[in-house]
Amino acid sequence: MGCQTWVEKLGTYLDGELASGDERALREHLRGCAACAADTLERLQTKRAIQSAGLRFVPDPAFRARIQNNLAGAARPARRSWQWFPVLASVAAVLVVAALFATYNRDRMRERQLTSELLDLHVATLASSSPVDVVSTDRHTVKPWFAGKIPFTFNLPDLDGTPFTLVGGRVSYLHQSPGAELIFRVRQHQVSVFIFQERAVEGIRWQETSLTQLSFGIRSWSRNGLHYFVIGDVSGDDLDKLSNLLKGSA
Repeated sequence: MGCQTWVEKLGTYLDGELASGDERALREHLRGCAACAADTLERLQTKRAIQSAGLRFVPDPAFRARIQNNLAGAARPARRSWQWFPVLASVAAVLVVAALFATYNRDRMRERQLTSELLDLHVATLASSSPVDVVSTDRHTVKPWFAGKIPFTFNLPDLDGTPFTLVGGRVSYLHQSPGAELIFRVRQHQVSVFIFQERAVEGIRWQETSLTQLSFGIRSWSRNGLHYFVIGDVSGDDLDKLSNLLKGSA
């Protein structure tokens, strides 16, 4: 059935007078239709508001008895609030799912935008005639160079016995937040390691991830209030090894 058919049955449903077969079918429809779920919630809130307003004045027993006697047979007992619980549960489930889905889509869009910005920074570094501002294979030279240039510090791993060589580093900016970009070389390939404060990723709930975009592999994780991104056109195994070295030094 279309939405209009169900809309015509909502009043009967909220009064608890809908046939059991139609009631089950309507509940299934509400789980998948945000518009009808919102309409149901609005009607239910109106009913509850009217019910609450009616309770603000409580007549004396004699007055109540006279009214009840006059309307005997015509008045229908008010539905108890517990009979609306299935409606509330269905509507709440739809609204919660819709909110979570919207949040997920928003975070995914921001994540893709952020990834694209980092890839642009990496490609710009590859294309630059001066890819680093401090040129050194010595981590004890590169790390101190960043002092006073970025608002945090970090550790670099010992690369002895590994296929990786530290080329140097430079200051990069993400959403106007300064961070470190470190360049490593492995078999003639350059890998960028970006380190930023968590606030630079705009509150996205990043988890440890492995991505591939435009032939570039990406590794991402958080440690001690900093977020790390490892980007390069090397094998996933190389990216994992470099990431593990960095995690071990953090």
